[in-house]
Amino acid sequence: MTATDATLPAPPRLDEPATDTFEAWLDRIEQDAADAHELAARVAPRLGAHPQADGTVVVGFWLPRIVREQVADADLYLEVLDALEPVDPTVKRATTTFRRTRVPLRHRHALVYGVITGLRVGTRDELGSFYAVTYLGRRETWQRVFDPMASSLPFGPFAPAEVIDLDAVQQQRTDTDYWRSLAGQAGTDRLGEGIVKQRPVTNIQQLHVPTATAGGTLASLTRWYRTLAERIRQGAELTPHEQAFLGYDAVQLLPVEPTIVYESGRSFWRFMDPEPPADLDADDEVEEPADPDQPELVRVRLRRPDTTNWGYDVVIAGSATISPTLLETGRPHELVDLAGVLHTFPGRPIRLIADVVYGHSDNQGLEVLDDEWFAGPNMYGQNLDYRNPWVRACLLEMQRRKVNFGFDGVRIDGAQDFKFYDAEARELRHDDGFLQAMSDVVQEVAGCRYRPWMIFEDGRPWPEPDWELSSSYRAVIEAQADDDVFQWGPLTFAHNTPFVYGFWLRSWWRIREILTHGSTWISGCANHDTLRRGTQVSPEMNINTRLGETNLQILDKAYDNPAIKLLTYAAFPGVPMDFVNASMRAAWGFIRNQDDRYGVKIVSEEAISLGWQVDDEFYALATNFRRLKELGFETLEQLRRFMDLLPALVEVTDYDLDTICRLINGVEPPLAGPLPVDPDGLKTIARAWMDDMHDYANITRWVWRLEPALTGYNLAVREFRRQRPWLRDDLGPNDVFDYLRPVDAHAVFVSLRHAPDGGGQVLLVANMEGRPIDLDPTTLELPGLDPDGWHLELRTPNIGSDYLGGPITLEDSTGVVFTRG
Repeated sequence: MTATDATLPAPPRLDEPATDTFEAWLDRIEQDAADAHELAARVAPRLGAHPQADGTVVVGFWLPRIVREQVADADLYLEVLDALEPVDPTVKRATTTFRRTRVPLRHRHALVYGVITGLRVGTRDELGSFYAVTYLGRRETWQRVFDPMASSLPFGPFAPAEVIDLDAVQQQRTDTDYWRSLAGQAGTDRLGEGIVKQRPVTNIQQLHVPTATAGGTLASLTRWYRTLAERIRQGAELTPHEQAFLGYDAVQLLPVEPTIVYESGRSFWRFMDPEPPADLDADDEVEEPADPDQPELVRVRLRRPDTTNWGYDVVIAGSATISPTLLETGRPHELVDLAGVLHTFPGRPIRLIADVVYGHSDNQGLEVLDDEWFAGPNMYGQNLDYRNPWVRACLLEMQRRKVNFGFDGVRIDGAQDFKFYDAEARELRHDDGFLQAMSDVVQEVAGCRYRPWMIFEDGRPWPEPDWELSSSYRAVIEAQADDDVFQWGPLTFAHNTPFVYGFWLRSWWRIREILTHGSTWISGCANHDTLRRGTQVSPEMNINTRLGETNLQILDKAYDNPAIKLLTYAAFPGVPMDFVNASMRAAWGFIRNQDDRYGVKIVSEEAISLGWQVDDEFYALATNFRRLKELGFETLEQLRRFMDLLPALVEVTDYDLDTICRLINGVEPPLAGPLPVDPDGLKTIARAWMDDMHDYANITRWVWRLEPALTGYNLAVREFRRQRPWLRDDLGPNDVFDYLRPVDAHAVFVSLRHAPDGGGQVLLVANMEGRPIDLDPTTLELPGLDPDGWHLELRTPNIGSDYLGGPITLEDSTGVVFTRG
């Protein structure tokens, strides 16, 4: 169908003179660059689609396949798709007609580029033109390449990108005063004059956007913080839910970049024949016309992206922008809006921290990125080729663009996975140079040039078997040029089970390390890794049953533990971090509903969490596990019976789905569920599990369980730390930290910290686990402890308000904090 409607705007075209000018710039860059790394670093900021003041759009792509497949200029195009009617990215599904124009592009070696006129530029209210690179392959078929450096992906990284002007997005910020004030603090940074180096915060709240609010989007999270801010301005009495979000200096979002898509079934962008036959399935793709000379009308089946993921299953492509599953409006402006609300929060700004995942790509990345991005497979999918100058430059540029949305800090996931092969030494080496380059990226927001505060998760030599013994958690700190680089500390890393008896005294050697050089560690026991780790522990282990009467109560108290809060905030150095799902005592786990091939196996590995996070009362609630109930698992006992059997069958059959189904169908008495079950039915059960667990982990479903005494106590502990920022420092020569001896069936920790200016002391006594103990905190035999002049500041919730000092019985997970001077 040819686009001949006179009402359509003129189709886009290549601006030849402007493209000549771009080529001249490339000539100069190539001549001036000292090596391939410098060339790639200077060109990377021009990759993607960049609207210009004159209305043109500069497009650039690094596509080494063009060289490998010997594609000629005459066969290389920018495929531009302009909708004939407005596209609403919030609609669940629609079939939309687009005008498709193939605009000729040029290429030099692996660089593909052009300056295009006639493209629509997206705004907050209207989507712009969509685009992808197309070329005529060796078999005279059209090949389509999506833009890995895209600024907006309303339909995900496996669909055409949208032309959008991020500079215009920046102009709509509501936190410009915050950035101007920050710019006023600029001095001479290590990288140059006038650059601000963001400093560490006092504490962090970690959250997963899809489960942090009922809406599950950045816009919903922004509304929550805006409402909370207004409640504070009005002096309203705060609810326990509201208290759980206050007292933090920073919010760290789990990754917000696009993740993997469904392995089978639904796609979010699918080209359709203009007049499909009546028997055409909705998900069938039809061969496209091959004539590039004439604009044509094509129909596209659009689906709103609806995958769920915990954020770490990335494909790298699109990492400069935001996953459309997190955008209520489909517009990246939502992230800028969130930064604005946080930076203008009453009392003091709340800083925003990004979580960047470059240590691996899921195998789906092979479908959207050229082979040259990858260095080979790993346990997560694919290693990236950090030694390739263009991969290196593109990753750093993606980081720069993402952080420019308004992030103050950057947490690097799995830094121990950034490796390269040293051919001479014949071994893999950690790429500390690349980690340093990540720290050196200079951002600019609202005129403020700055470098973010950097945090690295690095447990090297993980995954070697002895990593828990041999990891120092200081490798990046010692290798970096800045003195305020942080790492996740040993009690913050993934393997953390504070509800197994003996945990605290077994961890004593690590605790001593925290006291000695924890000032540049993230501390705390509750985060997305440790809470999930807790749900994977066998209930048959030696569990501390003093924490609760049920497994659910034990898990809740283990990761939202009053004594651990005291220890982390009133004694340990470093920067405490809390995971909101733990603070809200909500469920959590591995959330990913995209798997087809291994979905059943993944659920079999997650099934053990059922025994920790679900009880009969919670399962019976109508809003919980509705998909599994619809499949026939009407009671928790029925579901447990099925899930107890599944892991064993997966193991003994070596994950043979046909055999698993045959064995399940033969169980007597019969199991509940959609029986007899076939492999597709098993996959349906696995998908229902993941979708139900995603809903179950939403913290708003757990608000009714919150105890005001506990949330108020946790807030008071956070405020205590904020008022004493010196507690972040390592223990000084007069400070004392020890445990009471003899142990005698309990682990009682005592700490005496001194303010560096001599202005006060903090005394902590806490029974971390074990039987009750009778003692008088201020009269303990502790070096330098004067028994007089102490004032009670904090007591765990189960200690009565009438206790102000003197002898006390400290039960499991209870403690007190006194101050003096």
